[in-house]
Amino acid sequence: MSEPMPVPLPDLSPRRRLLVLAVCCASMIVVVMDISIVNVALPAIRRDLHASLSGLQWTVDAYTLVLAAFLVLAGSAADRFGRRRIFQLGLAAFGFGSLLCALAPGIDWLIAARAVQALGGTMLNPVAMAIVATTFPAPAERARAIGVFSSVSGLALALGPILGGALVDGVGWHAIFWINVPIVAVALVGTALFVPESRAPRARRFDPVGQLLMMVFLGGAVFAIIESQRLGWASPVIWCLLAAAVLSVAGLLAYEPRRADPLLELRLFRSVPFSSAAAMAVFALCGFGAFLFVTTQYLQEVRGLSALATGLCLLPLGALVVVLAPVAGRLVGARGPRLPLTVAGAALALGGAASLGIGAATPLPAVLAVYLLFGVFMSTVNPPLTNTAVSGMPRSMAGVATSLTSAGRQTGTTLGVAVSGTIAGPALAGGGTAFVAAARGVWWLVLVLGLAIVVLGLVSTGRRAMRTAARAAALFDEVDRGPAQRAGALERR
Repeated sequence: MSEPMPVPLPDLSPRRRLLVLAVCCASMIVVVMDISIVNVALPAIRRDLHASLSGLQWTVDAYTLVLAAFLVLAGSAADRFGRRRIFQLGLAAFGFGSLLCALAPGIDWLIAARAVQALGGTMLNPVAMAIVATTFPAPAERARAIGVFSSVSGLALALGPILGGALVDGVGWHAIFWINVPIVAVALVGTALFVPESRAPRARRFDPVGQLLMMVFLGGAVFAIIESQRLGWASPVIWCLLAAAVLSVAGLLAYEPRRADPLLELRLFRSVPFSSAAAMAVFALCGFGAFLFVTTQYLQEVRGLSALATGLCLLPLGALVVVLAPVAGRLVGARGPRLPLTVAGAALALGGAASLGIGAATPLPAVLAVYLLFGVFMSTVNPPLTNTAVSGMPRSMAGVATSLTSAGRQTGTTLGVAVSGTIAGPALAGGGTAFVAAARGVWWLVLVLGLAIVVLGLVSTGRRAMRTAARAAALFDEVDRGPAQRAGALERR
């Protein structure tokens, strides 16, 4: 199969680059916000559609699971066929999925529509990040742009419950999906006008076997966790799903190294900074996904707050993201990722520890003070993770590297909702005291995840770790050379 010639990126003016960044940020607002905005609407969806707890979990996880499963494929497709082309296709699919969600007459329809929505989202995230990375080639300028992009992503995740609460109380839960349609339309126009086409210097071949194994792993693990509360852990169905997940991981480890262009590029994981960033992405969003799922249920079902009041309770968290995320991005560009990662992990761990003391009648100001810790966490975790994923790697790997890190984020969110719902969800029927007691298991998990981020943040930013990143990048520099260049290098030796 002949590979398409790379399309050179035109010399863009500073204003044009900012417009490209704005379009990418607008697309990411709707994709990321739909992860968190749905959480605040879950009680209304449950009442209106008579949904079970597992139905509510799938409403969130059908979205994040599809994102995690197909992000790497979307990144490779964008590198081959053109990032702008795939980006536009993703916007159209996301808008259509949002329309189907808004019209959903039942929970099964809504879950299926969320999957369609997520298929579009895979073509936006991380393709938008690859567009940003290629639009700003200078390292310092790219770090600042990534900081802005990441802060917008974090802000969308944090402000989703606020906007969702206002829409649910004022219009109804269907409005949280209707609002995506005009934003997508504007982004489509902006993409056509301002975003230049770009491809990777060396396009990667598709890997259908790797894609299938990835889907089996993620689907089997998440389905087993969510349905375990209905079927029980001793169920043969659950054991078969877990076995399929384990075997698919073994298959990936055995099959992927044999391919010239694997879906799961295992050579990236020879870089300690990259492999740590991928792990921290899973841990970070697992903790935040669990926090959002438990918190929105706690505020509405235990404290009796409305959807809008629930969103307003998370407003301080969103305000911190607005203020601190750009600072974290600049700090990463100036001094590296170690300090922001350490602060983020410590804030998550402290948030989990402080949440252990929250009860059904804890004064609301004290509860909101605890939420500030999660705001500090979200403000400082995204810029260093994103920058670490692409720094030191050749441009041809930008789509794959950001895809894997983004897949880690979505996998973390999926697992956070699945695990927290399984631990604390069944206790909702027992009243506020029972739910608070069950939720302590979730907060212990969050505490451990925060400590793990601190450790990995310190390990991944040392000198030895940087040397592994340089050696991993050299592997791809060798691969990216054409056959003639490699032959010439051998002759000179």
